[in-house]
Amino acid sequence: MVFWLSIFGMICWGIAPVFAKVGLNNLNPLPGLIIRTLMAAGFIVGFLGFNGNMQQIKSLPFNTWFLIAIEALLATLVGDLAYYAAIKKGDISVVTIIMSSSPLVTMLVSTIFLGEQLTPSRILGASLVIAGIIIIM
Repeated sequence: MVFWLSIFGMICWGIAPVFAKVGLNNLNPLPGLIIRTLMAAGFIVGFLGFNGNMQQIKSLPFNTWFLIAIEALLATLVGDLAYYAAIKKGDISVVTIIMSSSPLVTMLVSTIFLGEQLTPSRILGASLVIAGIIIIM
């Protein structure tokens, strides 16, 4: 099940940038991101109301809200704004490959702050990703 959900997510993330690139033809990145975020928020709130998970959100401790807010600031606001600016100006085939290499940063940060192991296979995988980015540039 996890594999197929991952494949489905990959397909969605692979198709979505094409719509964003065309949608940003007559639009600056910030208003485009606002439209995207509002649309996503509307769908998510509707889904939460439909499946009854809204109560769980109301009972979350401050620490959880704070951590998710930092993630939202970095990923959804700053990261997505950089992504939208990059796809507006560049080739989406190159931009999406570079942006999809974010696990390299995650691997480094999780090793430093969470104490996760940096194994030889992970180092090799990261090296191959970096080599791939160099090749497409």
